[in-house]
Amino acid sequence: MRKIKILTLIFSVSLLFNSCGEYSRTVGKGSMADRYKLAVKKYEAKEYAKALRLFDLVIPSYRGKPQMERIQFMVAQSNFNEKSYATAAYAFDRFTINYPKSSKNEEAAFLSAYSYKLASPSSSLDQTDTNKAIIAFQTFIDAYPDSDRLEEANKHYRELQFKLETKAFEIGKTYYKTALTDFRNYNSAIVVFDNLINDFLGTKLKEEALYYRFKAFHDLVIVSTERKKPNRIKDAIAAYEKLVRNFPKSKFLKDSDKLLSEIKKEEKQLVKS
Repeated sequence: MRKIKILTLIFSVSLLFNSCGEYSRTVGKGSMADRYKLAVKKYEAKEYAKALRLFDLVIPSYRGKPQMERIQFMVAQSNFNEKSYATAAYAFDRFTINYPKSSKNEEAAFLSAYSYKLASPSSSLDQTDTNKAIIAFQTFIDAYPDSDRLEEANKHYRELQFKLETKAFEIGKTYYKTALTDFRNYNSAIVVFDNLINDFLGTKLKEEALYYRFKAFHDLVIVSTERKKPNRIKDAIAAYEKLVRNFPKSKFLKDSDKLLSEIKKEEKQLVKS
């Protein structure tokens, strides 16, 4: 039994060295046909990094040839499996453009969008890839309305959309919080919240955005000069009414009523003066 185990180990090590030797020889001095054959072999063996190295070598020789369609898809898929999502997204996108009649076109279009989504960072960072993913999923949904992947594509689209909504909301809150040291940021916060509500109709963040919008108007009243207070009081009351009109049972209603009382006091003080 021990002898069999030793022989098995020797055989496995031999195979490993032969495999490494074959790869090194083919990369260094192999013909393009041998490199292509080994690239496919490595791809099928899920050795994607090695497959990509070989594909890089053969692509110039196979450009314009029938094999290029398969190569381009395998390159995109290899990058995806290696978690190089931004590269994979671009490669799948190029595949759909270069081979619009391919049987792999629908899969490539979906994976392009999904790769952009996986490359998309948290909402606090730059959202370039998030926007690319949204566009790519919308393109997929429009192009393949009967796809088996349609439900999943719509789910990803909604999640990406919410990430952009969250990004906008956090920017608005940041402006609001920093307005304590720069009063101009109250107006910036109001603009951001207005854009969020208008750009993302039906957003789950609408109630809280309207609340912070009203708070920004309220705080502007408090810090305003008497000359500017009358108009700002009107704007603040209108902001309160918009919140209550859209969310009559808002969880922020108790605090909003308290803020409204403060605004009314400011209004009375103006009348007295």
